[in-house]
Parts: sequence; C-alpha cells; structure tokens
Amino acid sequence: MQQNINSDKVVQNLVASWQASGLKQKLLFTFAIIALFRLGAQLPIYGINNQVFQNLANGNNLIGFLDMFSGGALGKVSIFALGVGPYITASIIMQLMAVIIPSLERMQKEDGEAGRRKLQQIIRVFTVFLALFQSIIFALALYKLPSAIMPGVNPVMFFTGSIVALTAGAVIVMWLGELISEKGLGNGPSILIFIGIIAGIPLYCNRTAILVSQDPVLQLGLLLLIAIFLATIVFIIILHEAERRVPIVSARRQVGNKVYGGQNTHIPFKLNPGGVMPIIFAIAILLFPATVLGFVQEMHIENVMVAGIFERLNLLFSANSISYYVIYFVLIVTLTFFYASIIPSMQPKEIANNLKKYGSAIPGVKPGKPTSEKLNEILTRITLIGALALGIVAMVPTVATKVTNITTFQGIGATSLIILVGVALDIVNRIKTQMLAKNYESFLQQ
Repeated sequence: MQQNINSDKVVQNLVASWQASGLKQKLLFTFAIIALFRLGAQLPIYGINNQVFQNLANGNNLIGFLDMFSGGALGKVSIFALGVGPYITASIIMQLMAVIIPSLERMQKEDGEAGRRKLQQIIRVFTVFLALFQSIIFALALYKLPSAIMPGVNPVMFFTGSIVALTAGAVIVMWLGELISEKGLGNGPSILIFIGIIAGIPLYCNRTAILVSQDPVLQLGLLLLIAIFLATIVFIIILHEAERRVPIVSARRQVGNKVYGGQNTHIPFKLNPGGVMPIIFAIAILLFPATVLGFVQEMHIENVMVAGIFERLNLLFSANSISYYVIYFVLIVTLTFFYASIIPSMQPKEIANNLKKYGSAIPGVKPGKPTSEKLNEILTRITLIGALALGIVAMVPTVATKVTNITTFQGIGATSLIILVGVALDIVNRIKTQMLAKNYESFLQQ
C-alpha cells in the first residue's frame, strides 16, 4: 500500500514538472539540440576510412578517453570530432587572462551584461582559432596514419575538407551548447559532455562483459569495481551537496510601530563551489598537450633527437604514468580555488560590505574588515577541503580500475563518473528551481 502511494507521488511529481512554467519547452528544446548533436556525431568527414581510426582508438587509452567524451564522434572521425573541447579551453584561458589583465576583469565584473557579452564574443573568436589549430594537427595525424585515407582521395581536397569540417563542427557544437544554456536547461557544454559519456557507456559495458565472461578472477574484480563505483557515487553526492553555514545576526530596527530584523540567518557556502567545472577544466588543460603528443607519436618522426624529446613528453602526460595523476590532482586543487575566487557569491569583501550595509554581522566578529578576514579564512578552509576531496575522488576509482585489471571502461570510473553525477544533480536542481517558480506563480495568482 505504501509502495503504491510512493509510486503515485512520483508520477504526480513527474506530471507537475512537465506542466511547470516554461519547463516543458526547455526540456523539449534541450532534447532537440541533443538529437542534433548526436546526429552530427555520426557524420564522417570527407575521404576518411574511419574503421582504421576506430581500431586505433580501441587500442589507445588517450584516444579512447577523448572518444568517450565526444560520444564516439572522435572514433568515427565525424564533423563533431573536436567536440566542446576548443570552447571549454578558450573559456578557461579567457578566465585566467581576466585575472591578469585589468581591462578583461573590469569587463567581466563591472561592465554588467554588456561587458559579459563582449567577453563571450572574444571567447567565441578564440574558440574558432583553437578549433582551427586542432583541426590542422588532427588532419596531419590522419594523413600520416597508414590506410586512414580512402584510395583515390586527393590530399589537397582531404586537408581542406577536413580542416573546414572539423573547425565548423567545433563552432556548431559551441553554438548548440550556448543554445542549451540560453533556452534549454542551462549549462549547455556540461550537458553535451554528459550526453557524450552516456552514449559511450553501452559499448564499454559490452567490452567489459566480453573481458570477464571467461575469467572468474576478473568477475570478482568487476564486483569489487562496481562496489567502489557505487561508494564513489555516494561520496560525490555528499561532496556536491555539502555546505558550511555561517550564522548571521541582523540588528533590530523600529520603523513606526513595526520592528524589522533581529532574525538569525546563515550564509551557505558550498564545500565544492565549482561542481564539475574544475574537473572539466583540468581535463581540457591536461589532455590538450597529451592529444598533440599522442598524434605526433603516431606520425613516426625520423629525427632521433626530436623523437626522443616527444617520447619523454608523451610519457610525462601518459595516462599510465604517475606524473599524469600528480599533474591531474594538482590541476583539480588549483582550479577549484580559481573557480571559487571568481564566483560572485564567494567574495569576502563584497559579502562583508553587504552585511555592514544591511546591519548584519557574524556573531562575535566586528563588521567591516574583521568580517572580511573571517569570511576569507572560512572560505579558504572549506575550499581546501573540497578541493582535496574532489582530487581524491578522481583518483580512487582509477586506482581501483588498475588494481582489478579491468581497463575497458577507459576512465569512466574516475573523471567521467564525477561529471555524470555532478551534471545529473545540477539538472535535478534546475528542474526543482522551475518547480518552485511554478509554485510561487500559483501562490501569487490566488
């Protein structure tokens, strides 16, 4: 009986969410954009024998990892092979430059919506240049691969067509992501990465089933790996939802016969303020040199000295080396702090000024500079804890994958798992926000 009541509530919540103000249109629009994204991921570029590159992707951990994030578009050498990578890389670089260059920082923080639009336009232009650069490298690597080009294809036509198609595909993916952010559920680039990972899961599950089907030891290892995955998901959810609540006391004010303020509230600070963005940023930064070095290695450079330099660099960024995970961990921690520093709701000076303006304060702390210093101390501490926890979560499943010798998931256990859970929670929270908006509308109309 209780189960039937719970089922009815689930159905009622689903119906209510579908009928919420504007949510139905946003969901339908997001699904339509995702369908276009998946269609483009199936369209190969001109003159390519994608089976050759698909075989290379199956045997190369780095290319297979990138292919998973593109939803198979890289392995198929489709027009969307570069995915959302150039756009994310351009966004990272521009945000880093905004910290260094005062004019960009002023454009981002002080010029309002017009400044942010101008900065977004700069990011778009930079994305085109990055996509063009990556397309040239990709086309050269494909040309060097044996049997990768179909017989009878003109090299000039292949280079021209590949570079134009890949660059245009990256721009289209950027546009699709921005459309989801503006008219869909929001956070478009993360949703496209989410869909790309989801699209590759059936293939990796099938490979894993084939791998463990005849080996009892690997079957036990798979059970252990699944248990670690489930525990990691629980920890990711806790990390995503955890927050530090700083108590705030408001001064009482009497206006006429009414008394205002005097209430105890709190300021919630997320333990992981950046969500999945530090992970995505770390991947974009780390995989860019790794991708270039991987493709250069496939080109078989004849010069021994140059080849040796690239080989050492390739080992440094190889997913099988300890240095790779050390760099990855440091990037996650650093980018978590960086992302927290640019979030408007986590600026100690601004928060302290607003508290002083409205007659509020932290108990036992003087308004103004002491409040700002106290908030800075709290934010530094919780951000450090969140950054270290996020880095550890990213490491544990990867280590478990190597210990159990089940490598067919190609990274799903670490980075991708965090992105999947983080984006899924973000989507749920956005839907809840729409539901609350609908409830407020209904209340105001009564």
